[in-house]
Amino acid sequence: MGVVAGAFGAHLLEGRLSADELAIFDTAARYHMLHALGLILLGLAAARWPDAGWLRPGLLMLCGTAVFSGTLYILALSGMGWLGAITPVGGVALIAAWTWAGWIALART
Repeated sequence: MGVVAGAFGAHLLEGRLSADELAIFDTAARYHMLHALGLILLGLAAARWPDAGWLRPGLLMLCGTAVFSGTLYILALSGMGWLGAITPVGGVALIAAWTWAGWIALART
């Protein structure tokens, strides 16, 4: 979905959105794709170490991505500036997810 969003932004929205709105959309797509890869890594780690507790940081990363990228997508497309106040909640969830996953990984060593 992140690749689709990136292509949509690059090809269909250019000329329809301002440069600032396109930059916001691009940020959403980049973080969307990056955290999709993060979720794949967490899934691989869970398959390797099923008892380590990877589910919760994975769910946190999923929710954080939905909130962070989702609010940025909507902000770029709708101009609803108040969504910018919600976006950091998703960012904090993403930081917490990576921190939690790192903690689990370090505990495994």
